[in-house]
Amino acid sequence: VWGNCPSSNASMEEVNGVPKLMDLLDEPVPGVGTYEDFNTIDWVREKSKDRDRHREITSKSKESTWALVNSVCDAFSGWLLMLLIGLMSGALAGGIDISAHWMTDLKEGVCLNGFWFNHEHCCWTSNETTFQERDKCPQWKSWAELIIGTTEGPFAYIMNYLMYVCWALLFSFLAVTLVRAFAPYACGSGIPEIKTILSGFIIRGYLGKWTLVIKTITLVLAVSSGLSLGKEGPLVHVACCCGNILCHLFTKYRKNEAKRREVLSAAAAVGVSVAFGAPIGGVLFSLEEVSYYFPLKTLWRSFFAALVAAFTLRSINPFGNSRLVLFYVEFHTPWHLLELVPFILLGIFGGIWGAFFIRANIAWCRRRKTTWLGHYPVLEVLVVTAVTAVVAFPNSYTRTSTSELISELFNDCGLLDSSKLCNYDNANVTKSSNELPDRPAGNDVYTAMWQLSLALVFKMLITVVTFGMKVPSGLFIPSMAVGAIAGRLLGIGMEQLAYYHHDWVIFRGWCSPGADCITPGLYAMVGAAACLGGVTRMTVSLVVIMFELTGGLEYIVPLMAAAMTSKWVADAIGREGIYEAHIRLNGYPFLEAKEEFSHKTLAMDVMRPRRSDPPLSVLTQDGMTVEDVETMITDTTYSGFPVVVSHESQRLVGFVLRRDLTISIDNARQRQDGIVSTSRVFFTEYTPPQPPNSPPPLKLRGIMDLSPFTVTDHTAMDIVVDIFRKLGLRQCLITHNGRLLGIITKKDILKHVAQIANRDPDSILFN
Repeated sequence: VWGNCPSSNASMEEVNGVPKLMDLLDEPVPGVGTYEDFNTIDWVREKSKDRDRHREITSKSKESTWALVNSVCDAFSGWLLMLLIGLMSGALAGGIDISAHWMTDLKEGVCLNGFWFNHEHCCWTSNETTFQERDKCPQWKSWAELIIGTTEGPFAYIMNYLMYVCWALLFSFLAVTLVRAFAPYACGSGIPEIKTILSGFIIRGYLGKWTLVIKTITLVLAVSSGLSLGKEGPLVHVACCCGNILCHLFTKYRKNEAKRREVLSAAAAVGVSVAFGAPIGGVLFSLEEVSYYFPLKTLWRSFFAALVAAFTLRSINPFGNSRLVLFYVEFHTPWHLLELVPFILLGIFGGIWGAFFIRANIAWCRRRKTTWLGHYPVLEVLVVTAVTAVVAFPNSYTRTSTSELISELFNDCGLLDSSKLCNYDNANVTKSSNELPDRPAGNDVYTAMWQLSLALVFKMLITVVTFGMKVPSGLFIPSMAVGAIAGRLLGIGMEQLAYYHHDWVIFRGWCSPGADCITPGLYAMVGAAACLGGVTRMTVSLVVIMFELTGGLEYIVPLMAAAMTSKWVADAIGREGIYEAHIRLNGYPFLEAKEEFSHKTLAMDVMRPRRSDPPLSVLTQDGMTVEDVETMITDTTYSGFPVVVSHESQRLVGFVLRRDLTISIDNARQRQDGIVSTSRVFFTEYTPPQPPNSPPPLKLRGIMDLSPFTVTDHTAMDIVVDIFRKLGLRQCLITHNGRLLGIITKKDILKHVAQIANRDPDSILFN
């Protein structure tokens, strides 16, 4: 077999003594068909490339056993890749959880048995803990105890305060320095960029190995520093980095950008799966929120990958409670229909806060981009950390990590709870029953409500400034904290109302004295869902994540009511979720599928060239020399050129990408004898005979797209926008009676949409 292979090195082969031209179809040129940084991929081209590859493998598999094995391996590689992504992401998430837990406790003290134990693990085996003070044991020393030998008095308080602030500053300084020095792309949540990448945009290095390493380390540091941010959004970025890196092990994903995006969609699902321990919620999140193209095959693979990741995380057991999440709850009382009113009120609050937050945060980020603030990212992070730590320490609800705060707010008070929020008057309670009746609140509950109200105001303000700084920062946990605080406050209020006024009309039918009618923890859960929905505009995935997160299956209806209300209210104030707003702020070319295009414009109103512009730059199929083509490439910045029959007829033949042209001409000059500036360039199938002594021509039909998308000049723009969205096009050519008139690129459409919405069209930076 091998003996019959023609030598592929000779690019000019003698056929009957006449030199045969090298056609680029015969021999693939390295680099042709790839994309430059900050460009959009051509989905149609990538999909047809993959179909050709698949056809070839299928036809070969009938020829030999080895080819059949190869075909089976090819089919199986996708599932193997999912398995690897699940294992890697689960392991990383477990490590991040354990490290963040330990470093958060390090701000308050250290364990003498071994400095690597966090507070909970340190006191786990101790025999000296009491039930009331279960987190005090001789093995765990606060910094004041270690340094000045006492835990009581003002000096001890000041010492602990100082150490808390110093550790917070150290952690955040390390985080921002590492991000700046090694991986600038590791900052922020990463979800807006991942949405853009999944829509076909290329940001080289955004999902690379350095970004993965630095994001993993700095995420632990940022969460431990006590800043108002979560690790959930960045975990989606971490999982997508794992997906992208592992894609390089398989040729089919390494060489095809569209196939790789299917894998990244599944990786986004894995990220949410390990962030919340919610595998199904993760799949729905990827489908509803981040993915652009989500075929059924990707759904099954996402499901499998999310399952593997959740299983891996459960094996690591980072929280030591055999649960995947920190805030698992069990509520004992069913909810009553009349409680839907406060639930809907929480939904309205979530929507209003979400819309306010998006506006304030975008205004702050724009200020950061346009003023001196953006030039000092390290200083900004340190100042925000200092303010956060100084204000947070005196209030026990802001001092603990946000996840623990949410956990306490979701908690249903039992008789043995030592939390301030559970300090009820238990005089009339019999010990035997599992359900505790509604009880009058003790003094500590009112103190806790004051502290929670202050914590609510503080969290609402500081999160606006924190999200978007140059450290990894997620938004899920801070948003949920705001909602959970508001919900818990409302829940306690409702509970006390029901206790003191059980004869009111609203409580009469279902809330008799001595019954357990209202669960404040449930209100916190509903509030958390409402605020998260208001900020991100998720609905289905949000409800599924919330009930997977808390195990509260019978509370789906309250969660649905709150999520839907918050989305309606937030949409009424501003159409965009936080991720879309950040995509627009950064000028990424993202065509939002949710936006309606309602204006009556035609393709000829948007296409270039406009009436005042110079004519369209085109290549002719047989009338240009290499020098003409190179001059056109250097004189323009377009990413591709239409090919026409001639300048007079302007009938369309095909479309060539600038990058492919440059690479092919450079390659031909190096490898093909006699190619000079005066060589003729042909895009035709057959080359006409050349005059004697003329240099050999260059045949470039192989790199031309013979079926470029065209619409006529009278096509309505809403149809053109739909074609771009559904097929993922980069450009579309405009014809009139078969003659080429102009071109519309994705960037032109985005600029047109921006102009219609009275926004600055120059904010769209990339094509």
